Amino acid sequence: MAEVLEDTIFAVSSGAGRAGVAVVRISGPAAGEALTRLAGKHPEPRRAALALIRHPESGEPLDRALALWFPGPRSFSGEDMAELHLHGGRAVVQGVVDALAGLPGLRPAEAGEFTRRAFENGKMDLTTVEGLADLIDAETEAQRRLAMRQAGGALRDLYDAWRQELIGALALVEAALDFSDEADVPAEIEARARPAVLRLRDAIRAHLDDGHRGERLRDGLHIVLAGPPNVGKSSLLNALARRDAAIVSEEAGTTRDVIEVHMDLGGYPVVVMDTAGLREAEGRVEAEGVRRSYARAEAADLVLWIVDAAAPQWDPPAHLHAGTATLMPVLNKIDLGLPERAEEIPDSLKISLKTGSGLDRLIETVGEFAARELAVGEAPQITRARHRRELAACEAALAGFLDGSLEELELRAEDLRQAAHALGRITGRVDVEDVLDRIFGAFCIGK
Repeated sequence: MAEVLEDTIFAVSSGAGRAGVAVVRISGPAAGEALTRLAGKHPEPRRAALALIRHPESGEPLDRALALWFPGPRSFSGEDMAELHLHGGRAVVQGVVDALAGLPGLRPAEAGEFTRRAFENGKMDLTTVEGLADLIDAETEAQRRLAMRQAGGALRDLYDAWRQELIGALALVEAALDFSDEADVPAEIEARARPAVLRLRDAIRAHLDDGHRGERLRDGLHIVLAGPPNVGKSSLLNALARRDAAIVSEEAGTTRDVIEVHMDLGGYPVVVMDTAGLREAEGRVEAEGVRRSYARAEAADLVLWIVDAAAPQWDPPAHLHAGTATLMPVLNKIDLGLPERAEEIPDSLKISLKTGSGLDRLIETVGEFAARELAVGEAPQITRARHRRELAACEAALAGFLDGSLEELELRAEDLRQAAHALGRITGRVDVEDVLDRIFGAFCIGK
């Protein structure tokens, strides 16, 4: 990632390939000059104007397009920016890109560089940057809602408010250090700073105790289809995916590796995994498939234990009880009749993949499970392991303050400084150089 903000960068910010409209974005001190060279004029700020786009050297017309001008600091990146909304043919876009590349002081943008400039210029903090990345990647309605709240600053506002409370408590302790020889200093800190730190510690602890819903909503609920060979696991995967994602065969052991399908279930993201049939393996390859099946099932959120109505194996292996996943038995092949103990399985989990009977009710039941597990409400949610790691460090530092002796004011001040730095690292206020390249590198070119 380039660090020189004096450069002017450009990139195609819309999707690749043929389209109705393509957007070329330019940002930096030479953006205005580049716009004049190509469009022949400066439109009124933040108003689109029709312009004939010409090659700055040859004068050859390249396109008739909309030109927009965003003088800094009132722009996305915080610096002078221009946009050209072109016709989306490949030749048109390439011609404009080549023309920009020939102008002095301009270079192609790197991945995420526009957004990084917005961060460097104080237009965004790291949590809103990450929210924007999640919004671009959102595939379901629930993911979109979560990303919108984060991109709008919900996490930033919460963590900044906590940090300000911490700084207030730290100011009390540091002021007390100047009068540490007075007898009533510990009592003063006990009365004023300690209650604030205690409230903050409890709030962060409650924030962390969220069942990892935000991260799970970003990544998708993991659902494993498990059972003996030939009970219909692969057929169920294909039915849920509405395509032939897995090979279906009457030959036992057909599925050797875990097959994953990402899908939208009632607006929530889920990852459904077809696994190898659980039995005594007949070879090393199948044995590895069975081992992977157990590993995925133990780490899943939900395991659908598929029971064959013609040859029911009602109880899952003990291995499947070792993890934290919820177990749901699903009775398949009910077109062959209902065996004994069928009443133990709810009607919504009795299906026939051959006729399609009960499949809609099964999908509805699994969708309701996903909604319960991933419902995040309106409160800001932790969405990344980075946030959780820093919040845990903050909580530990606050616990050190609360458990430590107020006679040792220097140590208690250091506890609060460490806690404030941990919160600051989440939003990018302090010490974040080591995470910047990783965050912005995940963006597409032109964003």
